[in-house]
Amino acid sequence: MGKVFTTEVDASGIAVVVFDVAAEKMNTWTEEAFLGFYDTMSQLEAAGDLRGVIFISGKPDNFLAGANLKLIAEIEDADEARRAVETFHSAFARLEALGIPTAAAIHGHCLGGGLEFALACKARIAKEGKNTIIGLPECNVGLFPGGGGTQRLPRLIGYPAMELILRGTMLTADKALKMGIIDRLAPAEADLLAAAKAFIDDIILGKADLKRPEFTFTEIDAVAQLAREGIMKVTRGREIPAPLLALKTMQEGLKVSLEKGLEIERNNFVEVVLSKEAKGSINTFYLKGMTDKPAAMMTRGFTPRPLNHAAVLGFGTMGRGIVIDILRNTGMPVLVKDIPEALEPGRNFVRKTLEEMAEKGRLRETVNEIMNRLTAVSGYVDDFGKADIVIEAVFEAIDVKKQVYGELCGVIREDCIIASNTSSIPINSMAPFVSNNSRFAGLHFFSPVWLMQLVEVIQGDNTARDTIDNLLNFVGLIRKRPLVCRDNAGFVVNAMLFPNLLNALKYLEEGNPIEKIDQAMTRFGMPVGPIRLTDEVGIDVPYKIFVGMGIRQDTLKNVVEAGRLGLKKSGKGFFLKDGRVDPDVLSLIARREPVEKGDKEIQDGLLTAMVQVGKDILDRMIVDDVRMIDVGMVWGTGFPAEKGGPMKWADLTGLSKKLFGRNFY
Repeated sequence: MGKVFTTEVDASGIAVVVFDVAAEKMNTWTEEAFLGFYDTMSQLEAAGDLRGVIFISGKPDNFLAGANLKLIAEIEDADEARRAVETFHSAFARLEALGIPTAAAIHGHCLGGGLEFALACKARIAKEGKNTIIGLPECNVGLFPGGGGTQRLPRLIGYPAMELILRGTMLTADKALKMGIIDRLAPAEADLLAAAKAFIDDIILGKADLKRPEFTFTEIDAVAQLAREGIMKVTRGREIPAPLLALKTMQEGLKVSLEKGLEIERNNFVEVVLSKEAKGSINTFYLKGMTDKPAAMMTRGFTPRPLNHAAVLGFGTMGRGIVIDILRNTGMPVLVKDIPEALEPGRNFVRKTLEEMAEKGRLRETVNEIMNRLTAVSGYVDDFGKADIVIEAVFEAIDVKKQVYGELCGVIREDCIIASNTSSIPINSMAPFVSNNSRFAGLHFFSPVWLMQLVEVIQGDNTARDTIDNLLNFVGLIRKRPLVCRDNAGFVVNAMLFPNLLNALKYLEEGNPIEKIDQAMTRFGMPVGPIRLTDEVGIDVPYKIFVGMGIRQDTLKNVVEAGRLGLKKSGKGFFLKDGRVDPDVLSLIARREPVEKGDKEIQDGLLTAMVQVGKDILDRMIVDDVRMIDVGMVWGTGFPAEKGGPMKWADLTGLSKKLFGRNFY
């Protein structure tokens, strides 16, 4: 490994320290980096003739992205955590105590421990441009700033620092300048090092206007109380360690000296690092990184085929959503087919939704420009021959699918990719209806399509790997997050939810109220409870799936046969429009021997049911990687990000070892 820090002193007595973690795309604080920094500090402290020091990154597109999260996630005991945080504090204390002007010259990402490093310098200059991003995002990954950030940033800019830290806000260079975090901007086209040298000369000569107001924080308790109320609202009443400990650290630390405040920060940081929620959040962070760019999940060396024309079969709820996302995220024209009476309502819905997006500034084109690429037809017109990909989103009935594929394959090219948005019919059951079915796979979207990030990419027995890779490319084009799996009843997400729902219905039949069951899971962190989720997606959907799987569920049977398919679907379900349980549905609940359950029992029972299915999915190689299951549950169902997915949470809580004798990760 090469040196991370290299120092050169120019003729004017300014030391330029360049840091570059070799073989890594981004600079982070590794053990090697800290050792190099200590050596550098010793050199700077021993040099008697330096006028100032500039710290600048050797990377072309980033400054310093903070701590290495993988190393933090592996910390298991308090002593290890304390050693880690002391490393940051002792390093930055030496920098802060250096008796000459120091300046951080920032370009690219300056985040977390990178900004804390810059805050320990006397001043900061940053290069303008969209790539320069500055902030302390630790609360978003289950931690809080532990390298002095909770104490130095508020003392630099006052109360606004609290919101920046609690929200994990990342700022552009010009916004950071306005807030007082940055002292000077260098133009995007400027030589940053030359600008930094001119800046530090101004500091030495007393010409730099360094605004350093004094803050007393006399209203800290009142501000902290309002902040706590805001946190609890965002977390829906869950006491998640990171933001609450960050707030506690600032509230207590800003009442005392910087030295004592830093000690409070160190103690609280040890607590947050060891929390299960920190490790779960870090796992979610890496799941996000893994699926942010679907192209990275393609076969190495694969070159995707050009996709210039798309077609969608079905202009109902799901078809409309798919059309919207193709239109707004790609330049492709979209051809959509349905019965004549579905076309105008479909077009109106698409336009209305796009107009709402335009009002929020979420479109790169005008609504008219986008709509001009949409053609809605009721027959198989010649333009189907141009399609490079067709997504089928017609009625969920195998006979309908068979007819549609028979007609479709007669009008499209032999190399046109075909994907089904089915949620309940196996891909392998439909593959015989498709000619050249190596080009056929599943693309299971979630509703509402334009709001949900996840897409399940399903490989049938005959699906070619090239088809999956091309679909991953398509998923990237429409800005979705993929879960890749093999054909399976319910694929991954619904397969994980089925036992969850069965257990919830069992608890209901044992006399536990709907409100109690749902509330237990929202307290766990789910956006809605299992009964409400069933009502929203359509009560007939899981019922049909259970029937197809040979599973008897009397409550669902009674509710569906009473015409209650869900409030949105048929106007009646488990709930009324005002959110209360419909009292008329109670008589339809099948009854079992009463067994009262507490919140923890309900939560543990539903999590256990999910994890057991996850283990089965892994054993049958429906997915190649346990992370795919957690991706599906976090982005497909809203499984709480701080828990890292059900499989990771099972590891963190000891459930995996209790059930199976080993962890999944």
